[in-house]
Amino acid sequence: MITLPHEHEYEHEHEHEPHRHSHGHGGDHVHLPVTETITLEQKVLAKNDLLAQRNRDWLAARDILALNMTSSPGAGKTTLLERTIREFTEQPIAVIEGDQATLLDAERIGATGCRVVQINTGAGCHLDADMTFRALESLDPEPGTLLFVENVGNLVCPALFDLGERGKVVVISVTEGTDKPLKYPHMFAAASLVLVNKIDLLPYVDFDLDKCREYATVINPHAQVLPLSVTSGDGMAQWFDWLRLQRSATIDDHSPAT
Repeated sequence: MITLPHEHEYEHEHEHEPHRHSHGHGGDHVHLPVTETITLEQKVLAKNDLLAQRNRDWLAARDILALNMTSSPGAGKTTLLERTIREFTEQPIAVIEGDQATLLDAERIGATGCRVVQINTGAGCHLDADMTFRALESLDPEPGTLLFVENVGNLVCPALFDLGERGKVVVISVTEGTDKPLKYPHMFAAASLVLVNKIDLLPYVDFDLDKCREYATVINPHAQVLPLSVTSGDGMAQWFDWLRLQRSATIDDHSPAT
């Protein structure tokens, strides 16, 4: 297992002095101009998109299917990956683990025998394309690998940053509330697949599966919604079928034109 420190590659240059306001209670508040903040965000995202394309080319050259796994903390995506590694044995699997701190999830993945690289982001709330590339170089997955990138646990920042993956998989659980897609529309709009985990708990929680599916498809008509329980195994076969479809599509994408 390899641990990569988080480093910021982006330099934020400011052409204008920030506005400082005193509110008469012993502290000053500094506010950047709105237009400047937007410009900086656009520059960061544009640079990330260029690096994400580099990652995409790198993965395509090695026939690697990469999926960006996102969720709130506790939705069960690490447990999902553990079971997937044990049971989906049709191709080699590797994992890039993103967390603000600790090696706990990477240690869990490593215990399955799967190759894994840990990225600790510190105060950062998401992975970006440059961190992912450095992890890819360290991991050096073999051609034909199924690569899972387990992003930092939140449903806000990871929605904006392309890592070069084929698609984003959003994992939510029935303990989080039916309205998750409405509260985090950018993430669900970016998703290729929404996994609704812990359906074994449906009798014990206030969660409307049909309504959640409706909310998700309103936000993103192209996203598939798949209920499952990693604990009981319900829905895991459908998850594996989806992975096979993505693998087949990736092979077709990488095949030379005839």
